[in-house]
Amino acid sequence: MDWHQLWEITSAPDNVPIVGLVVLVPFYTWYGIRQALANDRLIVQLEADPQLAKTHHRKTQPWKPGWTKEVPVWPFLLRIEFLAAIIVTLILMVWSITLNAPLEELANPNLTMNPAKAPWYFLGLQEMLVYFDPWMAGVVMPTLIIVGLMVIPYIDANPLGAGYYTWRQRRFAIGTFCFGFMLLWLLMVVIGTFIRGPGWMWFWPGQTWDPNRQVFEVNRDLPDIFLVTSAWGKTVFGAFVMAIYMALAGGAVHKLITWNNFNRSIYRKMSFLQYMTMQVFLTVMLLLPIKILIRHLFRIKYIWVTPWFNL
Repeated sequence: MDWHQLWEITSAPDNVPIVGLVVLVPFYTWYGIRQALANDRLIVQLEADPQLAKTHHRKTQPWKPGWTKEVPVWPFLLRIEFLAAIIVTLILMVWSITLNAPLEELANPNLTMNPAKAPWYFLGLQEMLVYFDPWMAGVVMPTLIIVGLMVIPYIDANPLGAGYYTWRQRRFAIGTFCFGFMLLWLLMVVIGTFIRGPGWMWFWPGQTWDPNRQVFEVNRDLPDIFLVTSAWGKTVFGAFVMAIYMALAGGAVHKLITWNNFNRSIYRKMSFLQYMTMQVFLTVMLLLPIKILIRHLFRIKYIWVTPWFNL
């Protein structure tokens, strides 16, 4: 992709939110982690000195005589929220005036776009179609994402970290969210925007998007490598491979949960249903980066091939 193409893609009205995500998500992640580490240092200090803890609140600054023990919502919180609402409104007004709405002419069946891309908030799903069946990538995986977000409050047994930033007390939860949201979802959105060119082909940065490019890459399924050719043989072989994966990934997730004393204390408070629910969602989430790697490194399209679905 040359600089001219990069500017055209970056400045397109559809892609402005993605450019904002690329800048704002790392900034606010850094800002939140910085505050969390500051709170963690304060927590360690207060745990080591019980007398000091009596004169402090959950703040990175020490308590001083004359400070109120409670901060009222008005005017402190509402003043900040009102200013934030005004700033966001001004940004939206400038955005709507300076950039045209991403509306195009009526669809012409004789002239299709190349590449035909979904809106930026669906680019992650469109990229998943490369690695999974349409039924899996378009129905099953989005459903698991939505249900997984809904069950987080029910499987998270850690009572700490509510109302204040902390990394030390929420390592597993924050790490899981950052891996799933930033390293998977946002990465696929960026790939779909800047890497996928005409024909939804993979163009590395620096390569010109050539619509006449021909790619001769043979996609194969994992059973084909082991010379399994029958339909039922592929079904049984894929089920065996997936069972091995679930066992190995489940063991890795268990080790990750219980790798220190703090995580083990949280694990002991979880019920069997909470634990199994967490295992299912995390092992399924880990399957996505594995499929991406084996697709690009070994040109393996599907692991489990059945008459009803492919995985």
